[in-house]
Amino acid sequence: MSGKPLRIFFSAGEPSGDVHGANLIAQLRQREPRLEAVGYGGPRMAAAGCDLHADLTALAVMWFARALANLHKFWGLLVQADRYFRHHRPDAVVLIDYPGFNWWIARRAKAHGIPVFYYAPPQIWAWAQWRVKKMRRLVDHVLCSLPFEETWFREHGCNATFVGHPFFDELQRQSVDEAFVAQVRSHAGPLVTILPGSRTQEVSHNLKWFLKAAELVRQSVPDARFAVAAFKPHQAEMASAAVDSSGLPIEVFTGRTPELIRAADCCMACSGSVSLELLYHTKPTVILYWITPLAYRVQEYFRKVKYITLVNLLVAEELFPADLTPYDPGQPDAHRVLFPEYLTCEDKSAQIARHVIEWLTVPAARTSLEQRLADLKAQVAHGGASARAAEYLLQVLGRTGTPLPPPHFLSHPARTPK
Repeated sequence: MSGKPLRIFFSAGEPSGDVHGANLIAQLRQREPRLEAVGYGGPRMAAAGCDLHADLTALAVMWFARALANLHKFWGLLVQADRYFRHHRPDAVVLIDYPGFNWWIARRAKAHGIPVFYYAPPQIWAWAQWRVKKMRRLVDHVLCSLPFEETWFREHGCNATFVGHPFFDELQRQSVDEAFVAQVRSHAGPLVTILPGSRTQEVSHNLKWFLKAAELVRQSVPDARFAVAAFKPHQAEMASAAVDSSGLPIEVFTGRTPELIRAADCCMACSGSVSLELLYHTKPTVILYWITPLAYRVQEYFRKVKYITLVNLLVAEELFPADLTPYDPGQPDAHRVLFPEYLTCEDKSAQIARHVIEWLTVPAARTSLEQRLADLKAQVAHGGASARAAEYLLQVLGRTGTPLPPPHFLSHPARTPK
């Protein structure tokens, strides 16, 4: 062990990134007990021993206008990080998802000659492929979450290695209140769990369509029950108000997402990392991601993959097909999709309801899908990403084994990084 404590600056801005950061810090501390973890994150990272300079998860925002409204806050955090890099010089900076702000953190770290690692990197291969130039220029090591990412990043001149998706680490150590699950299951009628998203904007955009779909489901399956899994208390208040307006007998819970997924017969969910949790529990699910008409037009230009759901990308025959039209049940390859998904600016409640009705009324259809999900789970949901990432970090930084070579770019004869 080196005589100097290892100091790493972390930057995570999403609730999921807070979880991944906490698990990575725990694995690093097991191997390097004197680790000094500092930076930006959330309550989970703080509980893991990270000295938080600010709770960045409180600023989780989407789309340009909302980011612009908080620009002064981000600028202040950037200045604070730059000052820390200059006066305390950490051994490494670890970024976790949250592109936009984290690019600026990377830029300041590189200006001070501090190595930068991107753990759970943003899916630029899907939405913003031109940003790979930033990745090459600002990030020394990309720790990839998905099997195909390592190849894609390496082909584009980045130093990348596949460690696995950190979300499965959290799922494997997740504690579920089985008594609550049993209580929920004890009531008559099948249960449909509604997961409207972890961001307030997602809840406001998606929940109304889920409630409309729930009303359609009850017309065909009168004994169907519904429960909303809210991420934060104020989102639960929003959901309760919407449920009251709908007149539907739907319960709203906070902090019960794992239990409500476990108890459900099937789910309706907003697109996001929750799809991996739904895969882990092999729950038939229909995905919705409702956006404004303007945002829909913008994504048509930037989106480079056919599917927005990670689970569907993992079983896609081709990652970047010529046909990028969003999923439709009538498409020839629709049978390959595990989670029917609707990226839309329109009302898709009827389509959502049809999937749920089929799963609730045709047991063979639900059982077949559950088996396909179980097959994929066996292939990809192994866990261990946090441990592999920790070992890679320590080896690169010379704290264990033979240090790995630290090139900023890989050598590609046919490609010159810019």
